Amino acid sequence: MHVDPRGERGSAPAEFVMVSALLTALTLAVMQLGFAVYVRNVVQDAAVEAAHYAALADVDLAAGESRARDAVTRALGADVLDAVVVEETVAGGARMVVVTLRATLPIIGLVGAPEGTEAVAHAPVETVG
Repeated sequence: MHVDPRGERGSAPAEFVMVSALLTALTLAVMQLGFAVYVRNVVQDAAVEAAHYAALADVDLAAGESRARDAVTRALGADVLDAVVVEETVAGGARMVVVTLRATLPIIGLVGAPEGTEAVAHAPVETVG
């Protein structure tokens, strides 16, 4: 069977556009996933840093909250962080500082699900003496 080459004329530009659009969408999706993981990691690191800072003997819980807000704001901006809770609890007979951060998880660019990610960190309270 002989295929008429004239029926294929003009298909290369159409194929190029379709394949390019698909590859562009795939690349943007991978970049967005990477950004979402980055946001999650920044929030987790800020929670850990704030918990350890607030657990120091001469630091109060408000300073730990401020430390968490500053860390996230420096890396991602002020609009990402939705809630910061810093509290002191007793677990297994030891005093602990618990820091909970809730942040917007980006879905398309910086627009995302409010309180889409949560990070919780614990640190034992240092005692003087």
